[in-house]
Amino acid sequence: MLLQIVQTVNTYLSDYILVVLLIAVGLWFSIKTRFVQVRCFGEGMRRVFGSLSLNGAKHKSGMSSFQALATAIAAQVGTGNIVGASGAILTGGPGAIFWMWIIAFFGMATIYAEATLAQQTRVKDEQGNIQGGPVYYITTAFQGAFGKFLAGFFAVAIILALGFFGCMVQSNSIGSTFETAFGIPAWIVGVVLVTICAVIFLGGVQRLAAVTEKLVPIMAAVFLLGGLVVLVVRIQYLPATFGMIFRYAFAPNAIIGGGLGAALKIAISQGAKRGLFSNEAGMGSTPHAHALANVKDPHEQGVVAMVGVFIDTFVVLTLNALVIISTLYTADGPLAAGYTDAVAQTLSNTNLAQTAFGTVMGAGLGAKFVAVCLFFFAFSTILGWNLFGKINVAYLFGRKATTVYMVIALVFIFLGTVTSSDLVWGLSDMFNQLMVIPNAIALFALTNMVVRVAHRKTKQKK
Repeated sequence: MLLQIVQTVNTYLSDYILVVLLIAVGLWFSIKTRFVQVRCFGEGMRRVFGSLSLNGAKHKSGMSSFQALATAIAAQVGTGNIVGASGAILTGGPGAIFWMWIIAFFGMATIYAEATLAQQTRVKDEQGNIQGGPVYYITTAFQGAFGKFLAGFFAVAIILALGFFGCMVQSNSIGSTFETAFGIPAWIVGVVLVTICAVIFLGGVQRLAAVTEKLVPIMAAVFLLGGLVVLVVRIQYLPATFGMIFRYAFAPNAIIGGGLGAALKIAISQGAKRGLFSNEAGMGSTPHAHALANVKDPHEQGVVAMVGVFIDTFVVLTLNALVIISTLYTADGPLAAGYTDAVAQTLSNTNLAQTAFGTVMGAGLGAKFVAVCLFFFAFSTILGWNLFGKINVAYLFGRKATTVYMVIALVFIFLGTVTSSDLVWGLSDMFNQLMVIPNAIALFALTNMVVRVAHRKTKQKK
């Protein structure tokens, strides 16, 4: 009964509220900043790759700009890129990827706003540690009881969505894919994962930054290399692959069945929901990392944050989607006729990518490759999400409560490797989506702060 209630809430959130809010916020800030995601994209790329380092300097408080980006990407690039993209394609057809692109394009302007606001409203605690994120710009936007309520609602939602249920979802993907690929019992994977996470959690922000700045570039490079190998082998199918993404974006009923209106709604909502879970723009999670960046001007971290969404969606997720569609949905693929009949019983969100890579690499190697990539993707996401939850626990209950939070989080991480529950996935989705509401309200209210930063930098350039 609880699962049905959660699924019903998620349906309304993803099909109506989420789609409207994400597109509205992204379009609003695109217009208000004169499409900062286009004007300043080159600047963002130069700031990221011009200062790329796998061994950045240590900071007494906070992180370098690249370390903050690496931490944000660590949170963004997770199961949403592999399992989430697979689920979007299975449910909404290849056209769902097009709507993910649309969400991500406008989301680049949204995350610019989030990052600049996180920089402008961050504070230092009694120990001199930087603290920042949506709870701080929500209470800046709304003074008094209403602001405290919105901030509290957001903090509770993110602790549950990411710190507990979200990390459980990530570890479940690790456990299931490792058991499938290597035959390692999930509980052993859980013990190893919890041990590694505990060591990093106890090291605080500095240890987390040191891990993510090394892990993120390497894991992305390995996955991209494997994906490119598959695409080179299947290069003759790439034109048809792109054709399906655009064709089924507007006529998804041809592959997922049903009437055009209902199928289109499914494709768009899947693109929005899975796009949010993938790049997290508008959700209010990654501003916690960007708030910690030691930069001279909030604009600098804003343009860096945009690159994070670009890498997450337009590079990593798109590569995975192209591999899946070019191997499984093209003329000789098992899903050429759609996700129906016996195929529906053998292919799922969790093994779709393994099956796709396996068509070129061989079933065994393909499963192992995806399992290893998913381990690093999901592991890095757990690190980022735990930090975001920790910041909000400190906001609600004080720094002493963070130790209890980390212990509970480790229990959830272990349970995720040995149990699978539709209710956990549903609750994670629900709280993920609920986070968007107070975050979006605050973003709209603080439009002028964002616009001043964007326009000030533009005038300085002139």
